[in-house]
Amino acid sequence: MTATPLRVGLVGYGLAGSVFHAPLISATEGLVLDTIVTSNEERREQARAEFPGVRFAQSPDDLWARADELDLVVIASPNRTHVALATAALRAGLPVVVDKPIAGTAADARALAALADERGLLLSVFQNRRWDNDFLTLRELVADGRLGDVQRFESRFERWRPQLKGGWRESGDPSEIGGLLYDLGSHIVDQALVLFGPAVRVYAESDVRRPDARADDDTFIAITHANGVHSHLYASATTAQLGPRFRVLGSAAGYVKHGLDPQEAALRAGARPHSAAHWGEEPESLWGRVGAGESPLTGGGTPVPTLPGDYPAFYTGVAAALRDGGRPPVTAQEAAAALDVIEAARRSARDGVTVEL
Repeated sequence: MTATPLRVGLVGYGLAGSVFHAPLISATEGLVLDTIVTSNEERREQARAEFPGVRFAQSPDDLWARADELDLVVIASPNRTHVALATAALRAGLPVVVDKPIAGTAADARALAALADERGLLLSVFQNRRWDNDFLTLRELVADGRLGDVQRFESRFERWRPQLKGGWRESGDPSEIGGLLYDLGSHIVDQALVLFGPAVRVYAESDVRRPDARADDDTFIAITHANGVHSHLYASATTAQLGPRFRVLGSAAGYVKHGLDPQEAALRAGARPHSAAHWGEEPESLWGRVGAGESPLTGGGTPVPTLPGDYPAFYTGVAAALRDGGRPPVTAQEAAAALDVIEAARRSARDGVTVEL
């Protein structure tokens, strides 16, 4: 007998809601996109075209008023609203997924986690880049011991965007929780902690490079992990020549990988996981290489097939956790640990100090 689909309410239909959450929810067996909260008529028309039959609400309060009709709420609104909306949803008795970053501070993230535990409700954080193709491949290489003992992990999420795009993400208002440290930094810090465990020391440099910019757009973070691995993380919108996405150095070999996972570009272009052939795959020309004492730029090392990226795995995991009461794919406590690092990085960059955690 087929289980009744779990009904999902989605708060926000901007970039995060329309490009990531709505398509991935609708592609997940056992979930149905029931209601979208947006008062923007153009966005409603866009959603109707792709999701016939979806309902709309003017405000999140409309969702809380009919909480008994929903099984999950996804918060994909601007960062400044995450804590208040997640709190309201949990108090209405609804399980919650919050887009990254869950909050502006680790303390707020842990308070949300405590509220979810108190209510016996699922609380998860959308960290889709745990399912990037290159990250899945690297996790396998590390687990298999092919690199030996990893000594240094270099991760770059770099872009060349010399002109401002505008919007709250580039606002200098601290209440907006904007800037690259909270945006791309949320991804690269989370990946480093997943791979190599807790951080004990953080050093960072954070700059505002572009004319008229108000938020950080060029940031470097150095993490010393409890196990001795050093992570060097770069997030930038001002990189005229892009470096490798990953450069990982171990006692036996290193892994170098260029290029970004193709899933975001595919979603932006209108491709959908349930209908696109070879979802998350990339051409052999983009495969990373493993070797020792050789340059991958001159063909050195051995090509390593990149595993397919799998963003749909996040909501598959959420659906399973809702059904069986198990652990969600990303926990609020994990998100809080990443925020510990991000807050330490802010302090380090501001004061020119190394921060012990």
